[in-house]
Amino acid sequence: MSKTENEPLTPENPEAATAAPPLSPEQIEDLKNRAAKADEHWERLLRTTADFDNFKKRAAREKTEAMQYANVALLQKLLPALDNFEMALTAAQSAQGDKLASLQSGVQMIQQQLKGTLVESGLEEIDALGKPFDPAVHEAVSQQESADVPEDHVALQLRKGYKFKDRLLRPATVIVAKKPAATPQ
Repeated sequence: MSKTENEPLTPENPEAATAAPPLSPEQIEDLKNRAAKADEHWERLLRTTADFDNFKKRAAREKTEAMQYANVALLQKLLPALDNFEMALTAAQSAQGDKLASLQSGVQMIQQQLKGTLVESGLEEIDALGKPFDPAVHEAVSQQESADVPEDHVALQLRKGYKFKDRLLRPATVIVAKKPAATPQ
C-alpha cells in the first residue's frame, strides 16, 4: 500500500489532497450526462442572447421608423383639405360677380374642414381675448391703454396660439391692456 491511501488528508500531507478516488462507471456516466446538459444550456444561452440582441436591433429600427412616419395619418387627413384649396384657387381665377360669394363660402368650408381635422388630431386653439395675461400661453408684444378691458388682460389677439394635448405649440401673440393715463386738467 502506498503512503497516501492510508494517511488522512492534511496540510502536512499534500500528496493525499491531489489523489482522486477512482470513479465508478455510474459516476462517469452521470458526469457525461451533466456535461452534455451543460453544453445544451450553453448553446441555449448563446441562442437566447443572439435572439435578444436581434430583438433590440429590431425594436430600435421600428422605433426610428415610427418616429419618422408618425405624422402619416395626420397628413392623410389633411390631403382632402389641400385638394379643396387647390380647387378653390382654380375657381378664384375665373370668379366674377355671384361666383365670388360662392368662392368665399367654399373657402370658409375648407377652413372648417381643416380646423376639424386638426382638432380631431389633438390640436387646441388658445382663446386669449379678454382673458388675464398668462406668460405661459401668451406672448405680449405691447400694451394698450383701455378703459373697457381690465388691466393685465388681453385687449387684442394678433395671432392665435395652439396647444397639442398638454404641450404648447405656439403662444398667442397679444396686446395687453393697461390703465388709461390720467388726463391733466
